[in-house]
This record gives sequence, C-alpha cells and structure tokens, in this order.
Amino acid sequence: MIRVANNNNILVPVDFSDTANNALEHAVNIARVYNNEITLLHIIDENFFQSIFSSSQNDLMEEGIHGRLDKIIEGIKRENPGLKLHKRLERGKVYKVIAQVANDGNFDSIMMGSNGASGLERFIGSNASRVIQLSKVPVIVIKAKPFGEGYKKIVLPIDLSLESKQKVGWAIHVAKKFDSTIHIIYDNSNDEFLKVKIKANIHQVESMIAAQGVRYVSREIEDKIFENFASETLTYANAIEADLIVIMTQPETSIVSMTIGTLAQQLVNESEHVPVMCVNPTETGYTFDY
Repeated sequence: MIRVANNNNILVPVDFSDTANNALEHAVNIARVYNNEITLLHIIDENFFQSIFSSSQNDLMEEGIHGRLDKIIEGIKRENPGLKLHKRLERGKVYKVIAQVANDGNFDSIMMGSNGASGLERFIGSNASRVIQLSKVPVIVIKAKPFGEGYKKIVLPIDLSLESKQKVGWAIHVAKKFDSTIHIIYDNSNDEFLKVKIKANIHQVESMIAAQGVRYVSREIEDKIFENFASETLTYANAIEADLIVIMTQPETSIVSMTIGTLAQQLVNESEHVPVMCVNPTETGYTFDY
C-alpha cells in the first residue's frame, strides 16, 4: 500500500477461518490497486501441538497445511492471473511470529482478521495490542465488513496526542487510490488553551489533505454522552458506514503513548465491522507516492 524502500508485499496471517478469508479478500483487492505481492502466513503454535501430536503427526499436519495454502493460492491466481502470491509456514507464538516476519522481511503492511475461529482468535484483547505495538509496519485489522467498493469513507480521529504526519499521509495515500472522502473528527475542549491547540492541529491536517486534492469533512464530536473518544469515533464511523479508521499507535512507554495505545486497543477490540489501520511511528523513510 505504500512504497518503503523496496517493500511492496502484504503479509496476511491465515488460519482458514471466515474472518481470515475476509482479510485475504481485502488484501487481494488492495494488491490489485497498488500492484502489491501477498504472502500468506500460517503459524503453528509449537508448544500447543507438541503436547498433543507426535513427530510423525506433526509432519502430516504440516503437509496438510501446505496443501490448503496451495489450494487458496491457486484459486486466487485463477481470478487474478498477474498477482504474485507466496506462502510461509512458521512455528511459535502467533503475535511474535507475525511481527518478526513483517519486521525482518520485505513487507509494507500486515492485513489480518481479528477474530478467526482458531489461531487468529488469539488477537482479541491484549494480543491484538502486542501485534500492533511490535510491528514496525502498519497493521490493518479487518473485521466483518467485506471489501465492497473499497475504502470510500475514511475516518481520521485527531486529538492532542502525538499525531505523526505518517498517519495523515497514509489516509491521503489510501484516499487518492479509492477516490475517498476523509472524515476528520475531533473532541474539542472547554479549556481555551487546549481548544486553540486542537484547532491548530485540525487546520494543519486539513491543509495537508487539501494540498493533495483529496475531499474531506471536519466534524467536532460534541455529544458528551459517550464514554470516551474511542466510543465516539466508533459511533461516528458506524453512523456514516465508514470503510476504514486510520489511527496512530505507539508502544506504551509514556503517559501520551499510553493514551494512544489505549485508543488503538479500544478501536481494534470494539469495532465490529469497520477495518482499523494502526500506524506505528517510525524513524525510517516512508515516502508516499501520491
């Protein structure tokens, strides 16, 4: 979805569940638009399976998994002849392996289902945060919503947390490919100093988006009956039938980053339909090909 050095490969963890299959469908459509390659990754929880199966049974299981991956790849290639697909079978803790493979390999993003029927159900709760925090590349968490016509309505929540230009850049990058409208939302403050600071942030974001010719709307979330900004974001996203939420995440090492991390975790865990793109700040050179 973005050119970072020579990275042009989407990593898709698969456990053969409906949710994982939906994430793969999103990845295939994204790959067609951005000319990406896709790597299907299946992870065997080694500690779990070693305690149940013998060595020979493990070998048979691996053979079966390779066969299922090959069948999926063949089906995708029939409908998308020019698409390049790869497969990987790894062992270890699911969240650690996914992050390590993505960080060490030639990947620009991870696209994963959030509540698969088997292996990927481990992403719910704290494990989702671990994947997001460990990954150096953006993680797109796919929920129940099918790809449809793409990411036409993108929600971009802005607050007083550290907001990297990378987050806005990603939203613009997606919007330009899908002719999207970016919905900037923010929760204003009664404190005059904070209100001025929030308005300045919003103005800067609007200027960046407008400079790239992307449509946008800005909306202040005024209804305070909601419990927090994450709930407000989800309520707004559901109301407009959004196709994607773009947020910034950080490892939880400070008061500010804890706020961001909590927002990311809530959105990933509580969103029932809308995909969530989690962008971790990085010092590497992201260059957006607008």
